Amino acid sequence: MSVRTDFDVDFDGTVAVITGASGALGSAAVDRFLETGATVCAVDVIAPDDEDSLLERDPADESELAFYDADLTDEDDVAALMESVADDHGRIDHLLNIAGTWRGGDHIEDTDLEAFDLLLDVNLKTAFLASKHALPHLQDADGSIVSISARSSLEGGEGDGPYRITKAGIRLLTETLAEENRGTVRANCVMPSVIDTPMNREMMPDADHDSWVDPLEIADVMAFLCSDGAAVTSGAAVPVYGEA
Repeated sequence: MSVRTDFDVDFDGTVAVITGASGALGSAAVDRFLETGATVCAVDVIAPDDEDSLLERDPADESELAFYDADLTDEDDVAALMESVADDHGRIDHLLNIAGTWRGGDHIEDTDLEAFDLLLDVNLKTAFLASKHALPHLQDADGSIVSISARSSLEGGEGDGPYRITKAGIRLLTETLAEENRGTVRANCVMPSVIDTPMNREMMPDADHDSWVDPLEIADVMAFLCSDGAAVTSGAAVPVYGEA
């Protein structure tokens, strides 16, 4: 397990929308942004009280956490989500596009369209729609977007081509958002290697888990990219490989 290095970020008075909030990386980002003083709007189809959720929401906790159930592959749902967040909290300053999934599989000629569509929808379409409908609010706030690409998106590979393709799409979406919003909204993405999650440990029990990257460390990088410390950074794809 890698060691987290804390740094000071103050997001008091800001509103962060975090998609995929019930997963390992999403819940780590929720914790990190709550620590900074941000109001966090956690978005997922898996509720905090679901047994599959890693997002801990204590009813007695007075932190600024609000949960929103939304299908991020449905444009009407996403449009309504962003309007609800803006109505409830008055603004949107940060969008973290974390919703996503990994699937291995077959060579392209043997890949079912259903499998390709799943990865396209969950990994890329969600980020596109969330960015599209958050942008008017982010532009008003001179806000920021951080999305999740992957180290494997930098080259082709055998058996997980559709995953790599969708994560390469995240990098191009990021560059496009940065170019189209120069001087207003900053857009960056991070490229993890293997993330140290319970699911990955179960799938790869014999791997060198100590070389994997801790979700909290990725969350730290995402917080930095949303901060004033990264005010001159937009359109970047930042490696977060750990020791892998």
